[in-house]
Amino acid sequence: MEIATHPLDPAKRRPKPTDEKNLVFGRVFSDHMFMMDHTPDKGWHDARVVPYNPIAMDPAAMVLHYGQGIFEGLKAYRWKNDKVCTFRADQNWERFNRSATKLCMPEIDTAFQTKALETLLKVDRDWVPHHVGSSLYVRPTMIAIEPHLGVRPAHHYLYFIITGPVAAYYAEGFKPTKIYVTDEYIRSVRGGLGEAKTMANYAASLYAAEVAKKEGFTQVLWLDGVHRRYIEEVGTSNIFFRIGDELITPPLSGTILPGVTRNSVLQLARHWGFKCTEREITIDEVIDTAKSGTLKEMFATGTAAVISPVGEFSFKEEKHVVAGGEVGEWSQKLYDEILAIQYGERKDSFGWVRQLNI
Repeated sequence: MEIATHPLDPAKRRPKPTDEKNLVFGRVFSDHMFMMDHTPDKGWHDARVVPYNPIAMDPAAMVLHYGQGIFEGLKAYRWKNDKVCTFRADQNWERFNRSATKLCMPEIDTAFQTKALETLLKVDRDWVPHHVGSSLYVRPTMIAIEPHLGVRPAHHYLYFIITGPVAAYYAEGFKPTKIYVTDEYIRSVRGGLGEAKTMANYAASLYAAEVAKKEGFTQVLWLDGVHRRYIEEVGTSNIFFRIGDELITPPLSGTILPGVTRNSVLQLARHWGFKCTEREITIDEVIDTAKSGTLKEMFATGTAAVISPVGEFSFKEEKHVVAGGEVGEWSQKLYDEILAIQYGERKDSFGWVRQLNI
């Protein structure tokens, strides 16, 4: 499918941020967006790059009433030699399609998703930051826009990609965060939407996140929805524990998102010879190891923050400090390595980086 490009008049383009080190995540957006439509008779069609603009929807659009929408999150990085690259974007495209299947939405050819992003970034290349640690965040999204009231899969979908320059996701930057553990609220259960990157998952997390925020915590650590004992994931990230010299993370059992950074951490750690285990782990075990001192580190992983060390967690109003409230050795090593690969400063032994043809 050909992609039509309708660039914005240069005189109407937005001023680009000058302080790339202090960009606020998700507040600034680039000049253009990619869009295309899907209908039963035509399939995916009318692919175009257009100026960033509001999306006109019928008030009866099915995404507004039944939540049929999915998205992804990835980044484009500018190297010192001015090349623009992505990191494991193929994994994002494949996960996008798995989410689409889960919500009865049409898949998109992964090679075409790469083509769509490249076409968009050819127009907005200057929006990719130059500062190491800053990047261009990419948000592919699919929503049901058919006007219809009635619970069934829609017949008309809109796919779009927006981008924007970002720095650190958390205000703390790469510093230990404080995590609130809840057994009162749940986010997902097995057989539900927990493994799909859909709006509903995040809507379900908002109330508990506000409770945590009011208590001075950065994020919520979710427990399973049945026993309220087994660790699942942080609100926007997967979670890891270093107990002794073993790295432990909850398994992909259908209730948590299969994170790209999670997978990268496991591959790197195993490559270095670290013992890595994907298994069920209870909040009681985490507390016991924190008290005994065998919980050496705790950190979250995700595209937005990469590695987010946890310096303290609280459960049932009891606080537990991890790694003396400092960044742990493995957290730092993994963060440094992934960042160096993303910015072309270290050899990519895994074939994770793709140079864009822009």
